[in-house]
Amino acid sequence: MPAYIVIVASLVTVVQFLMQAYLPSLSAALGVYIPLIVVNCIILGRAESYASKNPPVESIFDGMGMGLGFTMGLTIIGLIREILGAGTFFNIKIFGDWFTPITIFIMAPGAFLVLGFLVAGMNIIRKKMEAKGTPLAEPAGCLSGDCAHCGASCPSAKAAQAAVAPNTTEGGDK
Repeated sequence: MPAYIVIVASLVTVVQFLMQAYLPSLSAALGVYIPLIVVNCIILGRAESYASKNPPVESIFDGMGMGLGFTMGLTIIGLIREILGAGTFFNIKIFGDWFTPITIFIMAPGAFLVLGFLVAGMNIIRKKMEAKGTPLAEPAGCLSGDCAHCGASCPSAKAAQAAVAPNTTEGGDK
């Protein structure tokens, strides 16, 4: 990921902390918009990293897929947090008076808890699929660090492919 995106995300975080400390009313008014700048930097950094190593059409589809994937992930995490933390679904009460909201889910650590539960659930599903004999596809290429077999045209993949390719010349083996 380009370094300047990490620098921007860090500076935005510092500004947010300073605003919370010295300008709490402004910080409250801006709410979630300042942290969203950091999320935007993460998404743009990943998109730029992919686009710099791949053709435009592949990069467009990758960008759309990543955007939809982030949207789906954030929506699922948000819905679970709202249901468990407030007992509502788009501000519609879905549980009766018996339900006591679990307050931690509407606070910042709640997102990490939900993400952890989702990852644990995915691991359980993966193990059950493997036990049935129909395993889910394993990550490949850049996700797994296996540059030699990813098929991308980035310099890392080319160097790894050259390292594992047999040493041959036009006249045959050396």
